[in-house]
Amino acid sequence: MIMQEKRESAMLVFVIPKEVKIKGGKLPDEPGVYLMKNAAGDVIYVGKATSLKRRVASYFLKNIDETRGERIEQMVKEIRSIDYIIKPTVIEALILEANLIKYYFPPYNVKDKDNRSFLYLVITREDFPKPLLVRGTELGDDAAKRYKAVFGPYTSPRSLRAALDLIRKAIPWSTCEPPKSKVESRESKVLGTRYAVRGTPKACFYYHLHQCPGVCVGAISKKEYAKIIRDLIKFFSGKKDDLLKQYRREMKAASKAQRFEEAAELRNRIYFLEHIQDIAVMKREDNDIDKIREGEAPINIFGRIEGYDISNISGTSSVSSMVVFENGAPAKAEYRKFRIKSVMGSNDVASIRETLMRRFRNNWRKPDLLLIDGGAPQVNAALQVVRHFELGIPVVGLAKGPDRKKDELICDHNNLEICKLCERHKDILVRVRDEAHRFAIAYHRKLRGRIL
Repeated sequence: MIMQEKRESAMLVFVIPKEVKIKGGKLPDEPGVYLMKNAAGDVIYVGKATSLKRRVASYFLKNIDETRGERIEQMVKEIRSIDYIIKPTVIEALILEANLIKYYFPPYNVKDKDNRSFLYLVITREDFPKPLLVRGTELGDDAAKRYKAVFGPYTSPRSLRAALDLIRKAIPWSTCEPPKSKVESRESKVLGTRYAVRGTPKACFYYHLHQCPGVCVGAISKKEYAKIIRDLIKFFSGKKDDLLKQYRREMKAASKAQRFEEAAELRNRIYFLEHIQDIAVMKREDNDIDKIREGEAPINIFGRIEGYDISNISGTSSVSSMVVFENGAPAKAEYRKFRIKSVMGSNDVASIRETLMRRFRNNWRKPDLLLIDGGAPQVNAALQVVRHFELGIPVVGLAKGPDRKKDELICDHNNLEICKLCERHKDILVRVRDEAHRFAIAYHRKLRGRIL
């Protein structure tokens, strides 16, 4: 079998050897999961794809041997047959891939048998369960007892996060804590959840987007929320069709009982599940045809990091800076500076929001990580903008004291692997933060000099 494809005016030739048997004799140009098998018929690798035709054929790309690792070269030599399962959407392919890896435990999917490379989605056991991402090393042998449900292993952390963000629009899960009964003033470690000074619960950002059912403000009971979690578990168990049938029954019952608002919400959930636009879940798949990941890092700490800081004196001449580090070093040609336009007085949170809104309206290169000079309020503002543009970029902050000697990492503690990676490479993040501060101060002084 020979397939040809033009890319950027260059001809790439895919040659699949005659000894490799393809299910049905051809590969469909559709999303799905593929299973590589050896001569004995054993599954040696399971993968997912936006296009089974392009993804599978890419393993046999001519003249690519020198650009890919030994593991994939060895695997390709062992392939004797290729099976595949078509799925309607990439997000369903992602779920099926994890279930098949768990079932077959293929040798070329795993780094070693302690599953250190893999990420798992767990549902906690508590009054208002939370979906969390944990590494295999943190899962523990008693995971079945500790968690309500465990899904995985997943080979791509970014794809899993994108899938969770996507499905949250149809099944609005929460990581919030319910309101406290006592008067309390505190800010939760879970980003986006906070309580007002007098104990009045304050809605999280996702509640306003209708992606949190209101655990944070006490708008939903434990029983009602338990149903949402059951639906989430059903979806990640690969039972989307069952979930759709359930929602259709519930919509008809609600409509018959004249609960029209509830019926409309169920109608919207059905429509969303039937029309999932999930390109973002697999957007990096076609860029990684030359290797098999052995546990993709949650972020590329040596990729493009953008650092942001706000500078003003007594609320006047507010400016912000954007610095860029690539490969752990400043990329000064990529630096940008902003004069704050819409914020009056000293308001770092609003200024960060304005800066990032303006930045992401420009078609500049997408960063691997956003670093904010500030604490949880500033990080939350940045997360709001990232969610607004549906970018899926990790955001962390470095909080500092008045003397700039405090370097407390602020990150989403539901993503433990990001927090741990950033903690290990905190020295790089401190350098990015300090450079952003220096650049902002320099611009602020220059601007004030012009005014004076």
